[in-house]
Amino acid sequence: MKRREFLALLGGATLTHPLQASAETPGRIFHLGTIQPAVPLSEGSPFGKILVKALAERGYILGQNLTFDSRGAMGDAGKLPSLLQELKARNVDVVVAVGYVAALAAKETGIPTVVAWGAGDPVETRLIDSLAHPGGNVTGISDVAATLTTKRLSLLKEMSPKLQKVAMLWNEDDLGMTLRYQASAKAAQSMGITVQALGVREPDDFNEAFSVMNGDMPDAILMVADALTVLNRKRVFEFSAIKKLPAVYEYDFLVRDGGLMSYGPDLIESLERAASMVDRIFKGAKPGELPFEQPTRYPFVLNLKTAKGIGLEIPPTLLALADEVIE
Repeated sequence: MKRREFLALLGGATLTHPLQASAETPGRIFHLGTIQPAVPLSEGSPFGKILVKALAERGYILGQNLTFDSRGAMGDAGKLPSLLQELKARNVDVVVAVGYVAALAAKETGIPTVVAWGAGDPVETRLIDSLAHPGGNVTGISDVAATLTTKRLSLLKEMSPKLQKVAMLWNEDDLGMTLRYQASAKAAQSMGITVQALGVREPDDFNEAFSVMNGDMPDAILMVADALTVLNRKRVFEFSAIKKLPAVYEYDFLVRDGGLMSYGPDLIESLERAASMVDRIFKGAKPGELPFEQPTRYPFVLNLKTAKGIGLEIPPTLLALADEVIE
């Protein structure tokens, strides 16, 4: 059930040169591409529908003046360059990318790119020059890993007051996620929490990670989300359930899919703001001149069904903090 209503997005008028293209330009067809390292962000997918709706509100109607081409690497990052070349051959005007590896591959193509979420610190990874002046062909939405991790760990500690050791799962082959893990580990150490580092590179590595935890059981799990960990999320859910371990995730869709709890950016808001950036690029703006933005909404979501299934009692104080409780 919803505990708080989402805040309305801040609106702002965008000034455009009279010669720039607009959604009302007669005969103009705008071509949008999307790239994901996991499943495609297609027009019929849950997140794709949000993006299509947000663009329609700005005058871009699928099948009329908007085309939508989606590509997904299904966990094989090596496919991203060729998938992006397919989009480039289809003359897309803008690509909406999810995740650091997809954004990096899009940067190499020169296609104007808007990152919707999951790119980590784009300055630290050298994806862009600066948040205020990205330069190049990439802009988008980014959050601050260290700040969010501190909150996630505090929620775990509220759930388990005796928390001393947290296992952290992340994809070692993803620089953006490795930096997120490092920021998370630093935050944990500052709170006096021991980190059990469990980097993975392929699906088989999860078996080794579970084996390590079985030999030295942590008090909780924090999973850094990227294509690899998300595609193997059910295995993490099952392990944490069997071992009765509380686990926190970065995105609320993971909780709706069976995870215990999440604290992170509102991906609906991120997609709506990405659509606004796409609109500006369609109208002639250069991505390198559009500042990277930060999310403004960070919902805390709890899955009571999952908690009951593993015998965890949610403290009333934690329930009171939840923006959404899944029962």
